[in-house]
Amino acid sequence: MSIKVSDFLYRVSNTYFIQYLQEIFDIDLDEMREIQKDFLSQMKRGLQGKESPLKMLVTYAHMPDGNERGSFIALDLGGTNLRILLVELQGAGKVRMVKEKRVTIHKRHTRGKAAKLFGFIARSIEDFMRECRIKPYMKINIGFTFSFPVKQLAINRGKLMHWTKDFAITEEEGLDVVELLNCALTKRNLHNLKVAALLNDTVGTLVTRGYSEHDCDAGMILGTGTNACYIEKPSNITKAHIKGLKKKGMIVNIEWGNFDKLRLTEYDRAIDKESGNIGMQLLEKTVSGKYLGEIVRVTLKDLARRKFIFSLYPQSRPFDKPGTFNAEYLSRIEADSSSDLKQVASVFKEIGAAPTVLAERRLVKNTCGIISRRAARIIASVLTAVIFKMDPYFLKRHVVAVDGSLYEKHPFFSAHILEAMRELLGKRADKITLELTKDGSGKGAAIVAAISTG
Repeated sequence: MSIKVSDFLYRVSNTYFIQYLQEIFDIDLDEMREIQKDFLSQMKRGLQGKESPLKMLVTYAHMPDGNERGSFIALDLGGTNLRILLVELQGAGKVRMVKEKRVTIHKRHTRGKAAKLFGFIARSIEDFMRECRIKPYMKINIGFTFSFPVKQLAINRGKLMHWTKDFAITEEEGLDVVELLNCALTKRNLHNLKVAALLNDTVGTLVTRGYSEHDCDAGMILGTGTNACYIEKPSNITKAHIKGLKKKGMIVNIEWGNFDKLRLTEYDRAIDKESGNIGMQLLEKTVSGKYLGEIVRVTLKDLARRKFIFSLYPQSRPFDKPGTFNAEYLSRIEADSSSDLKQVASVFKEIGAAPTVLAERRLVKNTCGIISRRAARIIASVLTAVIFKMDPYFLKRHVVAVDGSLYEKHPFFSAHILEAMRELLGKRADKITLELTKDGSGKGAAIVAAISTG
């Protein structure tokens, strides 16, 4: 069977371009070690209060012993929803979710004065208490997961740095969000309720797994965004004076999405240029669900420009607009093991792209795999740096609690991380276990509230 010259040239150029993508996105062992070294150095600088892309935020929280008991209300304030939960800690590492309610946060509550938003939250809690038949004389502590940038001053005090997620509250920097909520509760005569703990979802993930798994000492979020926290010796935190925690480890929120000691490709730079925070959150822009789809999009846009895909349909330009390709598509494409790559074709149909031939679909799947593998190897590099910070000689077992849609739903992401950790650590990698841990913003909020009042 004869092969057309045009087909032959397409295959050759296709192969060379895939090799080019592999070269620019590949992170070999030496580069992973360099990332690991730089990350560890920046962690130490952040803990000392020196200039560093890593904020290393003191959370004033420490780990549970698994015997905490009692009923607590957990609040999770995200973007468009407020989640309210009644959580019962039963000791021996057991948690029971008694009731959960989701309340839509309408746009009118995210505009104007902050008191309006917190008044709405207090009313929602009051309704929830009525539904749970909680009596006014029953004292209950609240764990508050607040998914906005906060400078923590104590376990139950935090100053808002700025609003995100399209919240247009007129007051910004300096608001004490715990004080605002406590005042709103008092105005509704909810004197039996008190905010005992303020935290973010990363800390919640760590303590949720730590409640039943005593070897757990790090938490990681790998979803739309990414972050991590870990247990640090208070004596190593020289930038702040910490009282009352001389023996117990302090949970430090790394805010690792802003790590910037990374080699960027032309596609990464294009994404950074299109973002609203150029030069910031570079680690997040190379590994998180929000940006992985965008990296694939601009790469596929280049493939189309070079006529490696849609060569028969040059008018098809589905990748020109940001947001047309997301992490869910990435996961579906990489999970496609069919001989004709039906899922790849289905994804293209959903985003309004022109029909593709099998060779084009294979090229797209290879591209997705190259980009997601790089992300996993970056994560392995920085995560092992965190473990080194806690235990330089790997004298003990380390359990890392992980939550997030990217880690949970991508078919190979966790395997790529483990593979890269074995390259970096050899047999020592066997002492690190990654555990999917759900609902740290709910269960974890209750557990931190219990710790802070125990």
